[in-house]
Amino acid sequence: MPAASAPILYESHCHTPLCKHAVGEPEEYCEHALRRGLRGIIFTCHAPLPHGWSADVRMTDAQFPEYVAMVERARAAYAGRLDVRLGLESDYAPGLEPWLEALHRRVPLHHVLGSVHYQVRFYRERYFTGDVFAYQQTYYEHLAQAAESGLFDTLSHPDLVKNESPAEWHFPRIRPYVERALDRIAATGVAMELNTSGRLKSLAEMNPGAAQLALMAERGIPVVIGADAHRPDRVGDGYATALRMLQEAGYREVNVFLDRRRHPVPIERALASLA
Repeated sequence: MPAASAPILYESHCHTPLCKHAVGEPEEYCEHALRRGLRGIIFTCHAPLPHGWSADVRMTDAQFPEYVAMVERARAAYAGRLDVRLGLESDYAPGLEPWLEALHRRVPLHHVLGSVHYQVRFYRERYFTGDVFAYQQTYYEHLAQAAESGLFDTLSHPDLVKNESPAEWHFPRIRPYVERALDRIAATGVAMELNTSGRLKSLAEMNPGAAQLALMAERGIPVVIGADAHRPDRVGDGYATALRMLQEAGYREVNVFLDRRRHPVPIERALASLA
C-alpha cells in the first residue's frame, strides 16, 4: 500500500439544491470533501435549458446568478483549506449548441460536463420511439456529437442509457455502436467520466461498466472520476474502487480539470492521497 501523500484529487461532479433533486448546502459538500482527503471540489450543478425545458430537475435561467453566488460563498468560507471551483453539468442534444455556447461564456468555469440524459422529458419526447435498442444507438450518436461540438471538457456517466431498460442492455449487441462513438470521441481529445453513482442505479455498476472502460483505454481516452454527489455524504464516494477499476482497464493516470485544462495524476499517487 503506498504511503499517504498530500491531497490531490477533486470531487469533479456534484450538485446543489437548485437542481431540485439534491440536498445539502455547498458548505456541507465541502466538509465531506475534506473528510475524504480531497484537495478540492468542483460544483457542476445541472445547467438551465432554453424555454424552461425540464426545469423540474435543474436550476432555471434566472437562478444561474444564485448558483454562482452559492459556490463563491463556499469558496470564501473554505479558502486555505479546500479549493472550491465553479463548473456546470450541461445537457447536450442537437440544436442546443448556441444556447450552451452562450451559457458557458457567462462566467469563468473550471469544468464543464456534457451529459446526454435519456430520461428527461424534453429529450425523450424527441428521440424515444419505444424501441430501446434504437434509443441506445441514438444515445451514443449524441455522445459523439457532444464531444465533437467542442463545448465540453468531459462526457459524464457515458453509458447512462443502460438504465433505460437493464433487461435489454446487452453490451455485445451495442458494442459496434459504442466503438464507433468512442473512435469519434477519441479524435476530439475530450475526456470521459467514470461515475461512481452508477452503483446506485437500476443496473448497479459504475458508469461506464468495465467493458466500455476497456474500450476507452484502448483508444487512450482520458478519464475523470466523479461521484455525481446529490447529497454531501456522497462526495468522493467510491473513489478508491474507481481508481482500481481504471488500473484494471489499463489506465495509469486519472485527470482533474481546472480552468478547463486537463491535469493528469498518477493513479498510485491518487490512491495514496485518499483519506
